[in-house]
Parts: sequence; structure tokens; C-alpha cells
Amino acid sequence: MLPVIALIGRPNVGKSTLFNRLTRTRAALVADLPGLTRDRQYGIGRLGSRPYVVVDTGGIGTTPSGIETLMERQVQRAIDEADHLLFLVDARVGCTPEDLALAQRLRRLGKPLTLAVNKSDIGNPSILSADFHQLGLGEPWTISATQGMGVHDLIEQVLEHLPETVAGTDLSAADPERIRVAVVGRPNVGKSTLINRLLGEERLVTFDSPGTTRDSIFIPFERPGQEQRYTLIDTAGLRRRARIDDPIEKFSVIKTLQAIDQAHVVILVLDARAGIAEQDATLGSHILDSGRALIVAINKWDGLEPELRAQVRTQFERRLRFLDFAPVYRISALHGTGVGHLLDAVDLVYANANRDLSTPELNRLLESAVQEHPPPLVKGRRIKLRYAHQGGRNPPFIIIHGNQTEAVPETYQRYLINRFREGLDLFGTPLRIEFKTGQNPYEGKRNTLTPRQIAKKRRLKRLIQRRER
Repeated sequence: MLPVIALIGRPNVGKSTLFNRLTRTRAALVADLPGLTRDRQYGIGRLGSRPYVVVDTGGIGTTPSGIETLMERQVQRAIDEADHLLFLVDARVGCTPEDLALAQRLRRLGKPLTLAVNKSDIGNPSILSADFHQLGLGEPWTISATQGMGVHDLIEQVLEHLPETVAGTDLSAADPERIRVAVVGRPNVGKSTLINRLLGEERLVTFDSPGTTRDSIFIPFERPGQEQRYTLIDTAGLRRRARIDDPIEKFSVIKTLQAIDQAHVVILVLDARAGIAEQDATLGSHILDSGRALIVAINKWDGLEPELRAQVRTQFERRLRFLDFAPVYRISALHGTGVGHLLDAVDLVYANANRDLSTPELNRLLESAVQEHPPPLVKGRRIKLRYAHQGGRNPPFIIIHGNQTEAVPETYQRYLINRFREGLDLFGTPLRIEFKTGQNPYEGKRNTLTPRQIAKKRRLKRLIQRRER
């Protein structure tokens, strides 16, 4: 398995920027704001002579309280998993009491550690690093994660002291055989709690406050005794655009929408106690437009009064009727009720979204649908739908050929989609249809007569003239 390198340091020293530099991605949110990163973020290092796993962590303070205590637990887990620690400090700020306390704490662990002085592009690197010798961690490496200065040499030095493979679980989230499952929903509906329940550990920070999750976190996951592997994606909660004032939250929304597009299956988490809101319908519409297989999980269902349960069912029927193709599970992420069925549903809808559709079966269903309910007339002419075949997968894509297909109304398109979905049992995935009209090869062309045809035409004209006399 790949060796693991964890990035450790105070808030706002550039850990996420270095993470993006090492992975050559923009997976981690970056802003000039302390405490932006809260959960552990994993990525495959692509800068260097060989691959490795790099872990971005939240900043460690001296007196954590509230959510910071939960963040520190995430950092401690990253330290426990790591084969090498990369301790980042800020050259612009200099050596602080927090750096001294953290260095003393890391020294006690006895793990391989490298000190990196970030933001060293502002002056002479030797002068900037001199202040950090007092940490007692050896010769500091001066780098600039933003500019890339010294980063390649630093990671090569770290890799020299790491074995190519180590014992443990492969943390690669980029495995194409993994089913990527994005968990989305409004803020504080229980997305991180649900993922922690699926994992069986406190992998993500959960706090009774909206906006706890700010970034999209990719978590490799395997079920005991099962061959299928997954990548769970925790996302930030989406609110109405008019209510978003924090610029960081605006970036979080973008990361969530990108996570939906990267996923194979989306779990839409709803809050039964808060009811079904318009924002849930907006988010469901985006998932539908992206063509992703979908599972709806109504969370916090346990202990709900019968009147409130009936109200939620009515709201779901009224506002999310267009998601009638998706399976619905009523769960409690906190207590685990109903959560065990979600991954079975993921396997089912993923298989449906990637199924190969038989052309004879598609044509049989098309013929049956047209006979039962023929297409409407257009300018006195009947629309003819001749044959169908599969055009793509995830979502299933069906191409129907015929004439005047550009005039097929939306109501008839929905009718065909429902007939195909019922006939093929495509449960849990959207279905798309495209119509194509065959071109007339003789349209706009004049029929050029041969000399023999011209002579015959003249004889016919003379014969007609004689008969008229």
C-alpha cells in the first residue's frame, strides 16, 4: 500500500495550499481565513518520483474548544495513520508559542518528521528559517506552497526515507472500480453523521451547527466481506443563494455541485423534522439534470409523531414528485435505523444506471407504447417512430429514430420515458431520450432525365395531342 504523509500545523500556515500542490488538484478549499479545513482530506500525491497518500488536516490551536476540539480529534487520527509527518510553519509570522507547543507534542510521538517553513518567498530563505531552529526539529526546509518553490525537493527528501509500500489499507479514492457516492442536502440534515455511521467511526466532524462541513471530503470505504469498493463524498450543505453571505460558503457550494458531477450515485438527505423545503426540490432538480443515479434518505425519522410523518409524506409527494424514480428510505443516521439498506440500494441503482440495454427489447417496448398510445398529428401528418437503440450509460440514453421527431411534445416524451423505465425496470436512475429524424436523400434534388426518357416523354405528349383532336 502507498505510504501516508500527513500535513500538520497551526491554522492558516498553508497546509491546504501545499496539499493542492502535491496532488496537483484543487481538491482542498484555500482562502486567507484560519480554520477553513475541518475534516481530514485525502489525496494521491503526484509531485515526486513515486505516488503516495497525502492528508490535509485542520489547524491545531493551544486551547481548543467547541468544534475545535472535534477538529483536533481528526488531526490526531491523521497523525496515527501517517508514516511521515510534515510540520508546516509560517515564515511571515515567525516562530510562535503555538509552534513551540506543537513541536514539543510531535517530538514525543517518535514518528519521522520534517519541518517546512512555508511562505519563504518574501525574503532570504536562510534568514527566514533561522528563527525556527529553536523548535529542535533539525534543519528547516524553506518552501513556498503558492509558488511551488522548494516543494519538489522537499517531497523527494521525504520519499527517500519512506518505503515504496507499507502495510495498511489502500487509501486511493481515484480507483475507477470504486462507486463514488456523494451525500448531499441542506445544512445540518445529518450528512456527516450518516457517513460516520456507514464507516463505523467518527471520521468527519459533526457539530450541532449549520455549515460544519465546508469542503467536499472523499473517503475510500469497503464493506466487510464484500468485493465492491466505494468512495463516500461528504459535501457542504446547500442553502438558497440569497442566504449565502460568507464567501467561503459560496466556494463550498461550487465544490458540492462538482462532487455531484463526479459521483456515480447521489444520496439526497432530507430532514424529516424540518420538513421538505424548496431548496430540497432545487437540489433534486440539479441531481436530475446531472443524470446521476439517486437515493433519497429522509433522516431523523425516529421518534417523529404520526401527524408529522404524514405531513412529510404529503410534502414529498407535492414538491419532489419528479423524483418518483428514486428509492426512498426513512432512516436515523444518529441511531443507525435503516442505514444498513443504503449501500445495497447504491449497488442496485449503480447497476441500473450502467446496464446494457438490448436493442430488440427497446424496439419491442417502443412498438408496444406507440400502439397503445400513438404520437399526435402534426399538420395533418402522424409522427412515426420507427426504431430505438441505446446511446449511452450513466444515465441510460435511448435514441429513437423516425420522422417529424422534432415535433414530439414533452408530454409524449415523458410517456415514453415512463414506459421504458417500467418495461426495463430502471429503478433509481434518470432516463434520457433523444429523437433523430432521418434525412431524405432526394430532398432539394431534381430528377435529371436520360435522352431515352426525354424521347419517350415527347412521344407521350404527341399521342395525347392526337387523341385530343
